[in-house]
Amino acid sequence: MTSPPATKQPPLPRSYLLWLGGAATSQLGDAVLYFALAWAAAAHGGIAAGLVLSAIALPRTLLLLVGGAVGDRLGARQVMIIGDAVMIGVAIVLAVTTTWIGAPVPLLVAAALIVGTNDAFYLPSMGSMPRQLVADALVGRAVALRQSGSQLIGVVGAPLGGVVVAFAGVPAAAWVDAVTFALVLIVLLRVRPRFDPPPPVQRRHIVREAADGVRIAFTTEGLGPALLLVAGAAGFILPFSSILIPLMAQEHAWGATGAGVLVGVQAAGAIVTTLIVSKRGVGARAGLIAVGGLATVGLGQLVVAVTGSLPGAVAGVLLMGLSAGVFVTHLNPVLLKAAPPTYLARVQALLVLVQSVTLLVTNNVIGSVAHAFRPEVAVYGCAVVLLMCAVAGLVSRPIRRITE
Repeated sequence: MTSPPATKQPPLPRSYLLWLGGAATSQLGDAVLYFALAWAAAAHGGIAAGLVLSAIALPRTLLLLVGGAVGDRLGARQVMIIGDAVMIGVAIVLAVTTTWIGAPVPLLVAAALIVGTNDAFYLPSMGSMPRQLVADALVGRAVALRQSGSQLIGVVGAPLGGVVVAFAGVPAAAWVDAVTFALVLIVLLRVRPRFDPPPPVQRRHIVREAADGVRIAFTTEGLGPALLLVAGAAGFILPFSSILIPLMAQEHAWGATGAGVLVGVQAAGAIVTTLIVSKRGVGARAGLIAVGGLATVGLGQLVVAVTGSLPGAVAGVLLMGLSAGVFVTHLNPVLLKAAPPTYLARVQALLVLVQSVTLLVTNNVIGSVAHAFRPEVAVYGCAVVLLMCAVAGLVSRPIRRITE
């Protein structure tokens, strides 16, 4: 007796694929520009480099909730069009100025402040676009495809920035960013979101609207626990590749090549999973599947800590990458689908904020533990916390009840 053929998944809308291509291109341009800013700042010393990077991160973090409220008030598409125009102007000014006078620290800081402020308004609206452009039944696949593109850009963005800066300098990196934002601006002028912003008569003070976004997130069933679970995952997964892999590579003499291989394998695993989900769709019991993925990430970290060898570490990070892809693709769509249409950007702003604040704490804690003891001790700690988060998700009724 033959099994019935698998149900063919409907294609994602052309408008979404068009926007996603433009958005990915602009993200790549941003990665090139961020590398160029950091590189130019580093030429002035460590203090200047830290100042420039902080000038991006600080306004982005402080203004995220306001940026989300503005996105819901004016419409995500309108906010992104304005943001694209701002970035094109900044990039052109930066390209022309650095060609004539070089890259003094005040110029870099000013550019970084504008970029960080623009990000605070742009990112929440961009995060809402999968639901703005596709039907609710396709949101999971749309988010997965976007995630795979972001992972790929995370792998190639910095190396590409290095090549551009090495061969053509900071002005060329700025021109690249300007061109990529011009492309996504053209795309945005063509697409039309599903939801319209509320009429002006319903507007209140922007701070109250931002606070309403927090209230809605933690009173809508499933949203609050999902946000907390994402925060815990981000806080103890992301520092693994940025802090612990380089430290373990130095301790075990794997070298920079070994560290690069581990980071690349972890990213590749996540890309594979997200591409599969973008093709086949999200599992029916999305909450339980996400919790299982999170627990498996913790097991992958334990493999890395226990083996102490490069082949064993490769196996561990591959398991981590595959499982992290499962977690993200099954939980992040919940944050889009459960949010009321008039609160999409605000919920996305809160998602970015809780991850950023959690990372601000865990980066320092994990680094301190690794310094005081050994990197493996910090890895064990991350694994234990992730397993505890998975258990908390398993006993959480709202998480268990999450379905595709």
